Amino acid sequence: MLVDEFLERTAARDPDKTAVVAGNRRVTYGELERESNQLAHALLDRGLERYDRVAIFLDNCWEAAVAIFATLKAGGVFTVVNATTKSDRLATVLNDCRATAIIVDPIRKPRLDDVADRVAHLRITIGTLELGEVCAGQPAARPRARNIDVDLAALTYTSGSTGGPKAVMMTHLGMASAASSIIEYLHNTADDVVLDVLPLSFGYGLYQLLMMVKVGGTVVLENGFSYPHRVLELMAREGVTGFPVVPTITAILLQMDVRKYQLPSLRYITNAGAALPIAQARALRAAFPSTCIFAMYGQTECTRVAYLPPEQLDERPTSCGVPIP
Repeated sequence: MLVDEFLERTAARDPDKTAVVAGNRRVTYGELERESNQLAHALLDRGLERYDRVAIFLDNCWEAAVAIFATLKAGGVFTVVNATTKSDRLATVLNDCRATAIIVDPIRKPRLDDVADRVAHLRITIGTLELGEVCAGQPAARPRARNIDVDLAALTYTSGSTGGPKAVMMTHLGMASAASSIIEYLHNTADDVVLDVLPLSFGYGLYQLLMMVKVGGTVVLENGFSYPHRVLELMAREGVTGFPVVPTITAILLQMDVRKYQLPSLRYITNAGAALPIAQARALRAAFPSTCIFAMYGQTECTRVAYLPPEQLDERPTSCGVPIP
């Protein structure tokens, strides 16, 4: 299966279901499919070739979701560049992956302009403010599929913990397999609403979008956890069922009185990115006694390798658990 087929199949099955919530914008699966198809045609019209790299220099927004699926539908390879990336680092990434195209918002466009003469391969620049004009008149149907499942789908840059960040090559088959495995042990369904405060440039954050699109659930995109009170109110308002975190988010969460927020729908919390400290794990279980806590392990190169089933968290808090399905 191709990753872009996640969207195509769900949109055909349930076009009016909300796919993405980002700020005041709610995007249905039908809208996400149509706008992704139109942007894909626009990229092709501008000369995008099969396997060309498309950099997506945006924060967690609905346009980023459109850009990801549009790139795949056009036969390209996407890389989401962290929205906080500075000019010099941006130039490094764009040259390293030989990006042919970039989709960027007005806030980050000056950083691109600063290094325009240092980026050798970039030929196509599309601003988010231009999307309506760029896509106007383009076909709503998807372009002819040009890729197969062993083709490259994405480049995800590592955190650089053992050196400079490196691009991890992720095929359609690898991404589809990882998403299916995680969906299986989290028991994700179309009824799930997942809050994603993690950047889409981070594999853990990216997969929240991909998994929800695959099962037909809803992903609520939020830019970070800097305002936890507002985020928890958003969780209550949207009926969030899944909340992926990292230990730094958990540390902030545990400083709050979460009992005053009405979160009856919260079915699970996942932790990845770094091991969940034992004290945090126990405090999280106490704060959310009716919520399953999944400790998950893996690397960018393979997404996920193991997880600790929630029922074993108290007994074996230092264990990395069992292999993924």
